[in-house]
Amino acid sequence: MTSFDPSDQAGSAPRPQSLMLSFFGIHALGRDVALSASSLIDVFGKAQITEDAVRSTLTRMVKRGLLERHRRGRKTYFGPTPRATRVLRDGHDRIWHTGAVNRTWDGTWTLVGFSLPEAWRSERHDLRSRLLWSGFGPLQNGLWVAPGTVDVPAVVAGLGLDPYLRVFQGATAVAPTDARTGLHTAFDVESVAKGYEAFLARWSTEAGDPVDALVRQLLLHTDWLEQVRQDPHLSAEHLPGDWPAARAEDLFRELAHRYAELADQEARSALDVITVATS
Repeated sequence: MTSFDPSDQAGSAPRPQSLMLSFFGIHALGRDVALSASSLIDVFGKAQITEDAVRSTLTRMVKRGLLERHRRGRKTYFGPTPRATRVLRDGHDRIWHTGAVNRTWDGTWTLVGFSLPEAWRSERHDLRSRLLWSGFGPLQNGLWVAPGTVDVPAVVAGLGLDPYLRVFQGATAVAPTDARTGLHTAFDVESVAKGYEAFLARWSTEAGDPVDALVRQLLLHTDWLEQVRQDPHLSAEHLPGDWPAARAEDLFRELAHRYAELADQEARSALDVITVATS
């Protein structure tokens, strides 16, 4: 078997937790299953993730409420919690349904203003992370914006920060502000474009059926999801004509479909799976 260095295909090596979430999203989402620690260690070892890194990642994800342990004799299995399932489903929708280019923006914005106590660093980090993932960018200090209508209550659910938020929907830019200026102020458009170009450079040399398709699939999905996370799904009308998102998405889909059958065969052989009751 050929071993792979994740940095060969995904720029800087992806974090083990990012890989783990991608793996559960591909092989556990919607199936009510748990995967054995030993089989995860074997698969991730082919991606040059050490056993210690896999075990510590699984432990951290249990503590964070993302995975649940299941015991069967002397074996330990891990399955996604309801919270993780929501995260995985959202990632799946962003990859397969949202699309990389927004051609339907009606020119309105969702605005979120907030002011948190200075000492609330972790709360501020959690809020900003949720906003970034949901397509928001900082227009100015304490004011974040996203094109279109965003379900903010769903985005911030569980953070306990509602009294500190001010949310508006349906806002439009008027003179002296224009939509293009707002987009380029709130979002690092150049950085997003470079991310897509780098993805194209990393994966455009793939040809034929891969060895270790299961690992290739994992690295591809993790890399693409990282690009999706950084892209606020900006309106096509305010982006350069050579915007690379659509080309990158086409390449991702082509490779994802190419890997799918072989990866599924490898997964059936490599993974020790049990069925678990849903919560």
